[in-house]
Amino acid sequence: MAANGIAEKLKNNRAKAIVDAAYAGKYMIAGVCCYNLEGIIATVRAAEAKKSPALIQLFPWSIEYADGLLLHAAAEAADKASVPIGVHMDHAQSPDVIRKSVDLGGFDGIMVDMSHYEKEENMRLSKELVGLCNSKGIITECEPGRINGVEDGIADTQGMEEIITTPEQAEEFVALGIDWLAPAFGNVHGAYGPKGPQLDFPRLERIHAAVGDRVRLVLHGAHEDYFQEQLLRRCIAAGMSKVNINGPVNAAYTKVGAELTGKVPLTTVVEEQTKAMQKVIEQNMDWIMSTGKAAC
Repeated sequence: MAANGIAEKLKNNRAKAIVDAAYAGKYMIAGVCCYNLEGIIATVRAAEAKKSPALIQLFPWSIEYADGLLLHAAAEAADKASVPIGVHMDHAQSPDVIRKSVDLGGFDGIMVDMSHYEKEENMRLSKELVGLCNSKGIITECEPGRINGVEDGIADTQGMEEIITTPEQAEEFVALGIDWLAPAFGNVHGAYGPKGPQLDFPRLERIHAAVGDRVRLVLHGAHEDYFQEQLLRRCIAAGMSKVNINGPVNAAYTKVGAELTGKVPLTTVVEEQTKAMQKVIEQNMDWIMSTGKAAC
């Protein structure tokens, strides 16, 4: 497809519009990692309560486990929401699952994460898959370098060499036609070591200076023990426009389940789990300053 045809297809992409507005307004969008219907409902309710845009994020596991059922529930929830909400696949690490996800329909964006391959294969596969997604009006995210760590829903990169992103690498990925870029600047998936995050903000600022006029920067590895109001806002100041929120939301779900299961009706357990997740999402929306932005 010609470049102008692809640009036309992407022009009305709601996920792109949501995150572009955040960049222009100097706030971030919460990409909430959802593993079940409760997470989807909690994300929409939090966004509506806070008048905040948001992204429902699903891992490839959701497709492997439930085919398109959870995806289409997420897409319907986003369509019916009273505030802007998009649906994004996080860390799609298999070409096959990306192709299947494109065919299923419902995703506004897909993270084409080939970072577990060596650079040449990463670039080859990323170019092919970004082109496929864009031809269907789906925006893409890539991870130049490699963000290490462990997180439920993605392949374990512990033991693999961490590759810190350079401005030159960022340029190479921008040339593929991506819309979002996830830089590695000392951030890790999952838990940090005893010293906590060792973030290279000067590097992040150089990456933003090099490519921030063309792509949006997104934050991975925002562990709840460290990434609260102050650090999240520092990331915004360095040019980031989207943050993935996973651990604290789903910890709230499992905590309520452990406390209430067998003591109250199952419907009550589900409702209370949804409320607990919503509360965490709302707090993060305040921290990243997206609260009230859907009303602007």
